[in-house]
Amino acid sequence: MYAIVDIAGKQFKVEKDRFVYAPSLAGETGASVEFDRVLLIEDDNGVEVGTPTISAARVAGTILEHGRGDKVIVFKKKRRKGYKRKQGHRQGYSKIMIDDILLQGQKASKKTKKEEAPQADAPKAEAASQAETSGDDLKMINGVGPVFEEALNKHGVSTYQQLIDLSAEEIEKIGEDVDGITVEMVQEDWVPQAKELEAKKEG
Repeated sequence: MYAIVDIAGKQFKVEKDRFVYAPSLAGETGASVEFDRVLLIEDDNGVEVGTPTISAARVAGTILEHGRGDKVIVFKKKRRKGYKRKQGHRQGYSKIMIDDILLQGQKASKKTKKEEAPQADAPKAEAASQAETSGDDLKMINGVGPVFEEALNKHGVSTYQQLIDLSAEEIEKIGEDVDGITVEMVQEDWVPQAKELEAKKEG
Protein backbone atom coordinates (compact mmCIF):
# COMPACT_ATOMS: atom_id res chain seq x y z
CA MET A 1 0.00 0.00 0.00
CA TYR A 2 1.29 3.43 -0.90
CA ALA A 3 0.03 6.98 -1.27
CA ILE A 4 0.96 10.15 -3.10
CA VAL A 5 0.79 13.04 -0.65
CA ASP A 6 1.46 16.76 -0.87
CA ILE A 7 3.89 17.87 1.87
CA ALA A 8 4.77 21.56 1.95
CA GLY A 9 4.02 21.99 -1.74
CA LYS A 10 5.92 18.91 -2.95
CA GLN A 11 4.51 15.52 -3.88
CA PHE A 12 5.95 12.36 -2.28
CA LYS A 13 5.27 8.67 -2.73
CA VAL A 14 5.02 7.29 0.82
CA GLU A 15 4.70 3.84 2.34
CA LYS A 16 4.19 2.76 5.94
CA ASP A 17 7.37 2.32 8.01
CA ARG A 18 9.54 4.13 5.46
CA PHE A 19 10.92 7.64 5.80
CA VAL A 20 11.03 10.63 3.45
CA TYR A 21 13.02 13.86 3.40
CA ALA A 22 10.51 16.70 3.14
CA PRO A 23 10.97 20.49 3.17
CA SER A 24 11.52 21.85 6.68
CA LEU A 25 8.43 21.55 8.86
CA ALA A 26 7.53 23.27 12.10
CA GLY A 27 7.67 20.93 15.05
CA GLU A 28 10.17 19.36 17.39
CA THR A 29 11.93 16.05 16.88
CA GLY A 30 9.58 13.24 17.92
CA ALA A 31 6.42 15.26 17.24
CA SER A 32 3.53 13.60 15.40
CA VAL A 33 2.36 15.17 12.15
CA GLU A 34 -0.55 14.53 9.77
CA PHE A 35 -0.93 15.46 6.11
CA ASP A 36 -4.43 15.66 4.65
CA ARG A 37 -3.60 16.50 1.01
CA VAL A 38 -3.58 12.87 -0.18
CA LEU A 39 -3.73 12.80 -3.99
CA LEU A 40 -3.71 9.04 -4.62
CA ILE A 41 -3.90 5.77 -2.67
CA GLU A 42 -3.11 2.27 -3.97
CA ASP A 43 -4.14 -0.73 -1.85
CA ASP A 44 -5.65 -4.21 -2.22
CA ASN A 45 -8.88 -2.67 -3.53
CA GLY A 46 -7.12 -0.89 -6.39
CA VAL A 47 -6.14 2.70 -7.07
CA GLU A 48 -8.17 5.67 -5.83
CA VAL A 49 -7.39 9.05 -7.33
CA GLY A 50 -8.44 12.29 -5.65
CA THR A 51 -10.22 15.23 -7.29
CA PRO A 52 -7.78 16.77 -6.48
CA THR A 53 -7.52 15.15 -3.01
CA ILE A 54 -9.16 12.11 -1.41
CA SER A 55 -11.75 13.17 1.15
CA ALA A 56 -10.86 12.39 4.79
CA ALA A 57 -7.69 10.45 3.83
CA ARG A 58 -4.60 11.30 5.85
CA VAL A 59 -0.98 10.31 6.22
CA ALA A 60 0.34 10.17 9.79
CA GLY A 61 4.03 10.43 10.57
CA THR A 62 6.68 11.29 13.13
CA ILE A 63 9.45 13.87 12.76
CA LEU A 64 12.74 12.02 13.26
CA GLU A 65 15.13 14.93 12.77
CA HIS A 66 15.72 18.30 11.16
CA GLY A 67 18.80 19.03 9.11
CA ARG A 68 20.32 20.75 6.11
CA GLY A 69 21.13 19.19 2.76
CA ASP A 70 24.26 19.27 0.65
CA LYS A 71 25.69 22.65 -0.31
CA VAL A 72 24.78 24.06 -3.71
CA ILE A 73 27.02 26.76 -5.18
CA VAL A 74 25.30 29.60 -7.06
CA PHE A 75 27.71 31.62 -9.22
CA LYS A 76 26.70 34.68 -11.23
CA LYS A 77 28.90 36.65 -13.59
CA LYS A 78 28.39 39.47 -16.09
CA ARG A 79 31.02 39.76 -18.77
CA ARG A 80 32.96 43.02 -19.01
CA LYS A 81 31.00 44.45 -16.08
CA GLY A 82 33.30 43.40 -13.25
CA TYR A 83 30.36 41.63 -11.65
CA LYS A 84 30.86 38.26 -9.94
CA ARG A 85 28.89 36.76 -7.08
CA LYS A 86 29.42 33.36 -5.48
CA GLN A 87 26.96 32.12 -2.88
CA GLY A 88 26.41 28.80 -1.17
CA HIS A 89 23.03 27.43 -0.14
CA ARG A 90 22.03 24.45 1.99
CA GLN A 91 18.34 23.58 1.83
CA GLY A 92 16.70 22.67 5.13
CA TYR A 93 14.83 19.39 5.43
CA SER A 94 12.80 17.32 7.89
CA LYS A 95 13.18 13.55 8.03
CA ILE A 96 9.73 12.01 8.56
CA MET A 97 8.88 8.40 9.37
CA ILE A 98 5.53 7.38 7.85
CA ASP A 99 3.47 5.67 10.57
CA ASP A 100 0.11 5.12 8.84
CA ILE A 101 -1.85 5.77 5.67
CA LEU A 102 -5.38 6.39 6.90
CA LEU A 103 -8.62 6.17 4.94
CA GLN A 104 -11.93 7.73 5.95
CA GLY A 105 -12.93 6.71 9.48
CA GLN A 106 -9.57 5.18 10.41
CA LYS A 107 -7.51 6.38 13.35
CA ALA A 108 -3.75 6.50 13.74
CA SER A 109 -2.21 3.66 15.74
CA LYS A 110 -1.34 4.68 19.29
CA LYS A 111 2.42 4.15 19.31
CA THR A 112 4.53 6.31 21.56
CA LYS A 113 7.65 8.10 20.50
CA LYS A 114 9.80 5.86 22.72
CA GLU A 115 8.43 2.73 21.02
CA GLU A 116 8.65 4.06 17.46
CA ALA A 117 11.80 6.14 17.14
CA PRO A 118 14.42 3.60 18.26
CA GLN A 119 13.01 0.98 15.86
CA ALA A 120 13.04 3.43 12.98
CA ASP A 121 16.62 4.53 13.64
CA ALA A 122 18.07 1.12 14.56
CA PRO A 123 19.56 0.37 11.11
CA LYS A 124 20.91 3.90 10.92
CA ALA A 125 22.54 3.69 14.36
CA GLU A 126 24.09 0.31 13.58
CA ALA A 127 25.43 1.49 10.21
CA ALA A 128 26.74 4.73 11.73
CA SER A 129 28.51 2.79 14.47
CA GLN A 130 30.21 0.56 11.91
CA ALA A 131 31.19 3.58 9.82
CA GLU A 132 32.80 5.27 12.83
CA THR A 133 34.89 2.24 13.74
CA SER A 134 35.98 0.87 10.37
CA GLY A 135 34.71 3.17 7.61
CA ASP A 136 36.12 6.00 5.55
CA ASP A 137 34.90 9.58 5.52
CA LEU A 138 32.67 9.45 2.43
CA LYS A 139 32.09 13.21 2.68
CA MET A 140 35.61 13.63 1.31
CA ILE A 141 34.05 12.79 -2.08
CA ASN A 142 32.79 15.94 -3.76
CA GLY A 143 28.99 15.75 -3.92
CA VAL A 144 28.54 13.39 -0.96
CA GLY A 145 27.09 15.28 1.99
CA PRO A 146 25.54 14.09 5.26
CA VAL A 147 22.26 13.01 3.62
CA PHE A 148 23.89 10.93 0.90
CA GLU A 149 26.47 9.50 3.32
CA GLU A 150 23.65 8.38 5.64
CA ALA A 151 21.89 6.65 2.73
CA LEU A 152 25.10 4.86 1.73
CA ASN A 153 25.80 3.77 5.31
CA LYS A 154 22.26 2.46 5.64
CA HIS A 155 22.94 0.14 2.72
CA GLY A 156 26.23 -1.07 4.17
CA VAL A 157 28.56 1.25 2.23
CA SER A 158 31.02 2.88 4.64
CA THR A 159 34.37 2.63 2.80
CA TYR A 160 35.75 3.88 -0.51
CA GLN A 161 36.27 0.29 -1.72
CA GLN A 162 32.66 -0.66 -0.99
CA LEU A 163 31.53 2.37 -3.01
CA ILE A 164 33.80 1.34 -5.89
CA ASP A 165 32.38 -2.20 -5.86
CA LEU A 166 28.71 -1.11 -6.03
CA SER A 167 26.78 -2.59 -8.94
CA ALA A 168 24.24 -0.62 -10.98
CA GLU A 169 21.39 -2.57 -9.32
CA GLU A 170 22.67 -1.72 -5.83
CA ILE A 171 22.98 1.96 -6.74
CA GLU A 172 19.41 2.01 -8.04
CA LYS A 173 18.17 0.49 -4.77
CA ILE A 174 19.93 3.21 -2.77
CA GLY A 175 18.41 5.81 -5.10
CA GLU A 176 14.93 4.51 -4.23
CA ASP A 177 15.44 5.65 -0.63
CA VAL A 178 16.97 9.06 -1.36
CA ASP A 179 16.23 11.18 -4.44
CA GLY A 180 19.33 12.47 -6.20
CA ILE A 181 21.52 9.34 -6.19
CA THR A 182 21.79 7.97 -9.75
CA VAL A 183 23.85 5.26 -11.40
CA GLU A 184 25.55 7.78 -13.72
CA MET A 185 26.49 10.13 -10.87
CA VAL A 186 27.99 7.35 -8.74
CA GLN A 187 29.86 5.55 -11.51
CA GLU A 188 31.09 8.62 -13.41
CA ASP A 189 31.72 11.05 -10.53
CA TRP A 190 31.92 9.39 -7.11
CA VAL A 191 33.76 6.18 -8.08
CA PRO A 192 36.76 7.93 -9.75
CA GLN A 193 37.14 10.12 -6.66
CA ALA A 194 36.83 7.09 -4.38
CA LYS A 195 39.58 5.31 -6.34
CA GLU A 196 41.90 8.31 -5.91
CA LEU A 197 41.20 8.51 -2.17
CA GLU A 198 41.67 4.75 -1.78
CA ALA A 199 45.00 4.94 -3.62
CA LYS A 200 46.20 7.78 -1.37
CA LYS A 201 45.14 5.80 1.70
CA GLU A 202 47.07 2.74 0.59
CA GLY A 203 50.10 4.79 -0.47
